[in-house]
Amino acid sequence: MIKELIEHIVKSLVEKPESVVVNVVKKGEASAIEIAVSQIDRGKLIGKEGQTIKTLRSLVGIITPAGKKVTVDIAS
Repeated sequence: MIKELIEHIVKSLVEKPESVVVNVVKKGEASAIEIAVSQIDRGKLIGKEGQTIKTLRSLVGIITPAGKKVTVDIAS
């Protein structure tokens, strides 16, 4: 559910939504949501002073069940 939500949000922000790839990777007890976008859309994903990615991370923190650890990363 979180993956689909993040994918929907990111696709609505970028110029090339077809290039958006969202993966969930297990890292021990935690999970990481890795977002890949085209090079021209990286700035839009990050946002001015990092506000867009910070907001996505806050959203994930709010909707993640208690006791679970989920991070949001931009794939390089």
